[in-house]
Amino acid sequence: MSVGLSLADLIWLAGALMVAGAVTGVLAGVFGVGGGAILVPVLYELFQLVGVPLEARMPLCVGTSLAIIIPTSIRSYRAHRARGAVDASVLRQWAIPVVAGVALGSLIARVAPEFLFKLVFVVVAGVSAVRLLFGRESWRIAEDFPRGPLMKLYGLAIGVLSTLMGIGGGQLSNLLMTFYGRPIHQAVATSSGLGVLISIPGALGYIYAGWPKAAELPQVVALQFPFALGYVSLIGALVVMPASMLTAPLGVKLAHALSKRRLEVAFGLFLVLVCARFAVSLAAGALR
Repeated sequence: MSVGLSLADLIWLAGALMVAGAVTGVLAGVFGVGGGAILVPVLYELFQLVGVPLEARMPLCVGTSLAIIIPTSIRSYRAHRARGAVDASVLRQWAIPVVAGVALGSLIARVAPEFLFKLVFVVVAGVSAVRLLFGRESWRIAEDFPRGPLMKLYGLAIGVLSTLMGIGGGQLSNLLMTFYGRPIHQAVATSSGLGVLISIPGALGYIYAGWPKAAELPQVVALQFPFALGYVSLIGALVVMPASMLTAPLGVKLAHALSKRRLEVAFGLFLVLVCARFAVSLAAGALR
């Protein structure tokens, strides 16, 4: 494990982060997600390349992802809202439970082992992919959302799981909204609003979760990814953010141009790739 990166390595790393940011922005607009589902795997590989130790790598990826998707989520939400596709009533019902879930998820991240982050990723991405690729219109829990405690419990679960995955909640809320009979385009648009509610407190939570661990990390982290706040790499965030913000509106246009089925299949295939990546990583870890 090297102690520093050459200029060529730094240039390559910056370029890779910019490409990841551009793809993230498109995905945020197309799928109503903050882009964390692609950012976390990409950051995982990049942080491995620069020598971030295994025990810190996954939470650093998740925390950095949440910070990066803040502006992407805001821009994606504004673009969808301008088209009148956001269901504001759902956002109002979920707002407090989601933020509470983010707080709980941040506390869990403070003590969770590395494999838990990957396991949550695989389970949620796998269930979502099955629903999108093979689901039928008859696969519904009900024709509309429930009222009362169950709706709040859904919001709490979205907040907790999204915080552990480093996503803006789009995968989970898309899944729930389609199970309750909402059109995929409305689910995508409304999910973009959840990204704002999750990413801001989530990033702050990972700064809190990683702060006491910073002194324990090997010196290589400080040398190769300086200016990290807890489990949030400011260098990674600042390189990716501009690219993702520029491309998010392009994704929104693409989302509204695609048919319902094409949007579902595209999102499902994307989630299969994410799920497979971390399943392989979990299997490799179990064999060690």
